[in-house]
Amino acid sequence: MIRVTRTLAVPYPQAKVIAYLADFAHAVDWDPGTVSCERLGEGTVGEGSRWHNVTEFRGRRTELTYRLDTYTPDRLVFSGVSQTAETTDDLSFTPGAGSTVITYHATIRFKGLSALASPVLHSEFERLGDEITTTMPRAVAQALG
Repeated sequence: MIRVTRTLAVPYPQAKVIAYLADFAHAVDWDPGTVSCERLGEGTVGEGSRWHNVTEFRGRRTELTYRLDTYTPDRLVFSGVSQTAETTDDLSFTPGAGSTVITYHATIRFKGLSALASPVLHSEFERLGDEITTTMPRAVAQALG
């Protein structure tokens, strides 16, 4: 299992930041590996909302179905499932001095033989975590600025 955690701050109100990030279709703007992400279904985004996500990692594309499991005023939790992996994106939010502090936890659990690659791939996921500290604030600023 791979775990990556990053903390970053954005100069926008917490409620607006959460509302923006709750729509996982926006992952295409902040997740460096996401190629496309489309909502499955209609209506207001909330717990149980789902998305079809296409991710590219090390030159290979993977399709995942993501679901919003937790949507509270200070936390979003998304779970993703593919044939080869299960993922969790857990975002916690706290107010800062004129900003919102986001703590991003990603957990990736590979299935079957893919699990053998976890130790080798950990550094690649750390690199992606580093990228999110730039791409997520930029996406939030473009959406809310």
